[in-house]
Amino acid sequence: MFWGQLVNIGLFLSLSIGGYSRLVTIPTISFTGTSNTYSLARLSSIVVDARYANAVDNDGTTQIPPTLQQFAETFQKDLQSTVGIDIPLMSSMTAAANSIFFTLTNETGFHDAAGRYTSEAYTLTINEDGVKIAGASPLGAWWGSRSLIQAAVVSGHTLPQGSAVDAPGWANRGIMLDAGRHFYPPEFLIEMCAFLSFFKQNAFHVHLSDNLYNNVDRYSAQQSMDLYAAFRLWSDDPAVAGLNQRANESYTKEQFDNIQQQCARRGVTIIPEIEAPGHALVISQWRPELALDDLSMLNITHPDTIPTMKSIWKTFLPWFHSKTVHIGADEYDKDLVADYTSFVNTMRDYIFKESGKSTRIWGTFIPSQGANVSTDVSIQHWEFFEDNPYFDYIQNGYNVLNSDDAFYIVGKWSGSYPSTLNQTRVFHGNPAGGAYAPNIFDTKNATNNPPRNDPHILGHIAALWNDYGPNSTTVLEAYYSWRDTLPALADKQWGGNILEDEYNAVFDKIHAAIPGQNLDRQVKSHTDTILHYKFDKDTETVIDQSGNGYDGVIRGCHVQNSTLVLSNGCYVDTPLGSKGRDYTLSFWVNPTSKTPGTLFAGPDSTLLSGNGSISNITLISGGNPYSLNYSLPLDTWTQSLPVWSFLRAWGSMAKARFGLPLESKLHWPALGKASMG
Repeated sequence: MFWGQLVNIGLFLSLSIGGYSRLVTIPTISFTGTSNTYSLARLSSIVVDARYANAVDNDGTTQIPPTLQQFAETFQKDLQSTVGIDIPLMSSMTAAANSIFFTLTNETGFHDAAGRYTSEAYTLTINEDGVKIAGASPLGAWWGSRSLIQAAVVSGHTLPQGSAVDAPGWANRGIMLDAGRHFYPPEFLIEMCAFLSFFKQNAFHVHLSDNLYNNVDRYSAQQSMDLYAAFRLWSDDPAVAGLNQRANESYTKEQFDNIQQQCARRGVTIIPEIEAPGHALVISQWRPELALDDLSMLNITHPDTIPTMKSIWKTFLPWFHSKTVHIGADEYDKDLVADYTSFVNTMRDYIFKESGKSTRIWGTFIPSQGANVSTDVSIQHWEFFEDNPYFDYIQNGYNVLNSDDAFYIVGKWSGSYPSTLNQTRVFHGNPAGGAYAPNIFDTKNATNNPPRNDPHILGHIAALWNDYGPNSTTVLEAYYSWRDTLPALADKQWGGNILEDEYNAVFDKIHAAIPGQNLDRQVKSHTDTILHYKFDKDTETVIDQSGNGYDGVIRGCHVQNSTLVLSNGCYVDTPLGSKGRDYTLSFWVNPTSKTPGTLFAGPDSTLLSGNGSISNITLISGGNPYSLNYSLPLDTWTQSLPVWSFLRAWGSMAKARFGLPLESKLHWPALGKASMG
């Protein structure tokens, strides 16, 4: 048992009964310290070991590993943005005085939970001369830089002198996002990678094709053909022409490449999944002749099915920079096990021949059912009614990735799964006692769990599914489903041992420092009022009365009788983008036309006075409309409060004040736009 205590330098250290200490970062770090400290204010440079500046990690999960130099460049920016230390980046074969030295080492203690060497390990040394981060590879050094930033944030820039050896217990740590049934903009995926990276999670599994549940007992064939289904990669290759019918909800090759590159720069690998032969309605809608009676399943015995799937993979394999790809293979007809096995093995062989990549599938059919899937295919376990991962797979020689539904989350209205991660299960999820870990497949029965050091355990991925489609949640609600508890789970995925009270004590401070993202959509403000406009002067500039200096610029509109008149596409432009939870937006509006128009617009959402043929107040987020059962009355001044009651239900509004004061008036005669975010 560990007992946390706050030492006088402000850094949480925890002393064990065994006598060693650790830094309470997320994940925790075993640390051998002294009574001396080092102030980061003394730092004058970051030095990259010139001998290894161009070295890369060839043992990881990505085919585009950054160099040590590139990781150091990102770290330099992060150090400035998180703790305000702006120092030059240099190259030398030796450390400079009062520097952070980035180098590589052959430390012998770099082992995972199974006792195998891991290139993601590192040592962290703090002494009177400065800081040294020595990685088993550049990726290991990068993870060390995450630890250093977190320690600096928690400690107030004064660190204990000492040393640490840190290594992950498992090679695959992260999340899965169902982007097949809900589109997420590229920028969101990139920001999520920054979030994952700060807690040393290295895998972002992106589910790229799927459909809503095809209820064959109730739906006609035409209803199935009309059911929401999507394929998220957009290619002009004639081989896949017609497969993707949602060009504006897709990733081009350039976009998907940028996502992968940006994530790799922070140590995170995108694992792409194209789902078949089940959950394949989008393929059946394209090629109906390939389907079974349940159109969401492909008829594997049709002579064109496997050639079609090979054609799809041939088109998109060059897009993918991961060493492993996911072919889905989930929830197929239980009477067609032999066909299923043939499909998986055939696709595995094809993918390896074409690209050298490994194949992963969801746990579906087990050997005792006749599924003779190659042991070269890794299994992603998700539910015990499909398989017992320890006895059915691991003991038969398969490598298994743990995605048990103990940590499944689903967008709103799911009766089976929660919409946020279960923090209690993170800290108390081992049925044998103690915290969760990737070897815990069953949180209720310990006999179903392999030993912690079993080499067939690949790691753990927490999945978020959009079972109810694109309009059940907004884009950012996926982030909020993970926000408060995913870092705690990341500690367990790595092999850390942070306690629940320790986590609660440091989370807010560490979370506020996550670099490379603004998923909370924070806006700096001196007071509770972020922005306050009065339209009492007919000038181009609208002075922000809040004191924050967020002055607006009137684009083509005019002010009349202290009222901003919006017409003919004019708008007020603010310097803000988006404001996340929690806030209220207050204004008055007087529509003089039934024509729908934009009230407010920003990069994440748009608020409309109507949508198409309806006059209902509507929020657009991620391309999906969320309409109120309310319309603004014509030729009447209306206060905005009814709108924000609706938005609070979608987790967008709450306590702080944002927007125009109640005494101001916003005149709305027709089309217009106010970019308030």
